[in-house]
Amino acid sequence: MKLKHLLISAAVLGVVAQANAADQVTVIRAGKLVDVVAGTVLKDQAIVITGERISAVGPNASTKVPAGAQVIDLSSQTVLPGLIDMHTHLTSDPYLAGYNALGVSDVRAALYGVRAARKTLEAGFTTVRDVGSSGTGFGDVALRDAINDGDFIGPRMRSAGHLIGMKGGHCDDNLLPPDANFAARGVADGPWAARAKVREMAKYGADVIKICASGGVLSKGDEAGAQEYTLEEMQAIVGEAHKLGRKVAAHAHGASAIRDAIVAGVDSIEHASLIDDEGIKLAKERGTYLVMDIYDDDFILQEGEKAGILPESLEKERKVGQLQRDNFRKAFGSGVKMAFGTDAGVYPHGDNAKQFYYMVKYGMTSMQAIQSATIGAADLLGWKDRVGSISVGKYADIIAVKGNAADDATELTKVSFVMKGGAVIRQQ
Repeated sequence: MKLKHLLISAAVLGVVAQANAADQVTVIRAGKLVDVVAGTVLKDQAIVITGERISAVGPNASTKVPAGAQVIDLSSQTVLPGLIDMHTHLTSDPYLAGYNALGVSDVRAALYGVRAARKTLEAGFTTVRDVGSSGTGFGDVALRDAINDGDFIGPRMRSAGHLIGMKGGHCDDNLLPPDANFAARGVADGPWAARAKVREMAKYGADVIKICASGGVLSKGDEAGAQEYTLEEMQAIVGEAHKLGRKVAAHAHGASAIRDAIVAGVDSIEHASLIDDEGIKLAKERGTYLVMDIYDDDFILQEGEKAGILPESLEKERKVGQLQRDNFRKAFGSGVKMAFGTDAGVYPHGDNAKQFYYMVKYGMTSMQAIQSATIGAADLLGWKDRVGSISVGKYADIIAVKGNAADDATELTKVSFVMKGGAVIRQQ
């Protein structure tokens, strides 16, 4: 009987704790607040948070602080919405590339993702889109669910499950000999097989569908610029995914693959390294986002050999890395929509903000780079009502830096405060 009473008491205490968390009021006093919607910086602002959402934002002088509220003083810092990275692989270890990755089990990859998720969140990235896990399981989906259940700390996640692509292409695994008779779980050839693969990903929890329209850099035996999926196959995938309420991200380096993927109706082009004028024109006309990972070239060329990246992959990176950066400048200058994405997992997790330097170097202002990682990414994600700005009704996903990030986006590599859903994750 005592055990029964203890269990009931514990359950009641749990409900009370949840209720208290929902009723908790916190006020952040921000010396500078980056309004990413207006593209301006406001001074001496107060952010009122009730539970996990923002309930008021306004000048310190006129914003009433509710009785009993916890006050966090960031009056000497610059406060921004939590950042969003639209191209991550949280279950990937950058130092286990090429043949080194063959010894990694699905369970080990998922456990690695626990650490990667924490480091990503502590770096100020409160939301990520994870665009593909390796192996045969759904490690990214499991990680997302564990974070949502409160088992581990990490960013909000939208997960893709397995990358869908043709046999022998970038989304396949070509490291094993023929007698192993192995194909990656996302392999599908032909329109109806590709449709079926979309359904499989949705069945097992994918929020977004990731396809390989072209070859890649870090895969064996293919050319980065070579088109892999046909227009017909991509149209089948997009039609099925959109019917099921999923957006589609297309890995595409080559110009023809980019053009066909945009015509097929994908929501974003990942990498876009060799995009041409026609591809830029189509992306602008159709509102297709480009997600261009223009930082990780540094890590691949500096650390790739040590990490186990294949010599042929290093050579491919030497060919496309600078072209991608030049095409980033060209595409952005032409008015194409851009969302922040880094390919985290190719480089160490937590270093995501290092990309801001290159985005500014190749054409963006610091504010524009920040907007690509906040309101732009939230729009592509389909979560404009939840994340991406410090606005009433949105999740209290808030970060701060000691410098003026709106003038120098590299300050975002030195995040001093992180809050996710009203809970303080990091405070220095």
